[in-house]
Parts: sequence; structure tokens; C-alpha cells
Amino acid sequence: MVKLQVAIDLITTEDALALAAKVAPYVDIIELGTPLIKNMGSTVITAMKNAHPDKLVFADLKTADAGELEADIAFKAGADLVTVMGAAGNATIIGAVKAAKAHGKGVVVDTIGYPDRVKRAQEVIELGVEFVELHAGLDEQWTAGYSIQVLIDEAARAGVPVSIAGGVNIENIKAVIKSGVQVVVAGAAIYGAEDPAAAAKALREAIDATLITL
Repeated sequence: MVKLQVAIDLITTEDALALAAKVAPYVDIIELGTPLIKNMGSTVITAMKNAHPDKLVFADLKTADAGELEADIAFKAGADLVTVMGAAGNATIIGAVKAAKAHGKGVVVDTIGYPDRVKRAQEVIELGVEFVELHAGLDEQWTAGYSIQVLIDEAARAGVPVSIAGGVNIENIKAVIKSGVQVVVAGAAIYGAEDPAAAAKALREAIDATLITL
């Protein structure tokens, strides 16, 4: 089964909980965006996990140093998954994985900004991470000429467990699934929709329908 992850790029706990309540029936992973965690602190992690104990809560820390310490803080707060930057040293990733194992949780490596996302994905999967996020950030998505096809092609080549984040929507979801991803990350396609619940439901149904054809 391919998991659907909603990226909540809002900045208050109240707004994040309100959105999560609408889309929870259709998603598997609730991601708390980096600005949200920076603004609200680890308490937003606890609030989300308490509200949705049956979902995986993904704390997008984008850790670049002190991997074990930062991951431990998030796991103690209720996170199931945390992110470490692909550009961080292996020692940072290894430290976060150590904390994850102590808590029975997982680490995801975020390749945002990394020049060769596929190469780094293949390297870090050996360090014990759950999967690698092939990620084009908001700033990259807003750059002239950007296409999610770059990430789709990378996922197909990677040969390791990956997710795609960077403009997933109902128009490209089939191509994303066919690339072999384990997790699909949708942000603006859900939180920016007039009806976020309907948008999440449509994505979930499109994922399931595509998987049947593979």
C-alpha cells in the first residue's frame, strides 16, 4: 500500500488541528511542517498525536546537526517520524536513527537542496532510515521551469524506498505512483483546496485506483 502524507504548512497549532480533523479519514501520515514546529515548538507534535493517535505523526525538523538530541525531543513529544537533512553528515543521520531505535520510531532523510538526490538516497538508506524524501521545496517549485517530472524520474531510478514531495496533485498523482514511491506527499493540493477533505479523498481514491492497475 502506498501511504498518503499530508504536509501541513500552516503556522499555528489551532489551524493545523483543524485541517487534520478534516483530512484524517483519507491520509496515513500527518506531517507538521518546519515553520509550524518552529513557531509552536514541540507542543504541536504532542497535540497532533493526542488528536490522531492512529496516524503517523511526521515532524519535519530538517535536522542538520545534533541528530540524536533533536530526534529524541521530537519522539518524546509524540512524533513517529522525523526528518534529517540529506546534506547533513552521516554521523547526524546515524545519531537520529539511534534515537529512533530507542523509541521504536523512524527517521526520514530529506533531500531538499541536495545536488544529487538519487545518489544521496542510495547512500543514506544504508544507515537505517525508513525512507528518503525526494523533495523539491516551495522555493524550488516557484522557480521558472520547475516540473515534478524531475522527482518522478529520480524515484524510478533510485531503487530504494522513497517518497515524493514537490507539487503532487490530482493531475500528476498517477505518474507519481507509477514511479514506485512508498509515500506520496501532498501539501498545497490539500491545504490550499477549497474543500481539503474532498481533495484528500480524491487523492486517496486516485492512489488506490492506480495501484490496482499496476
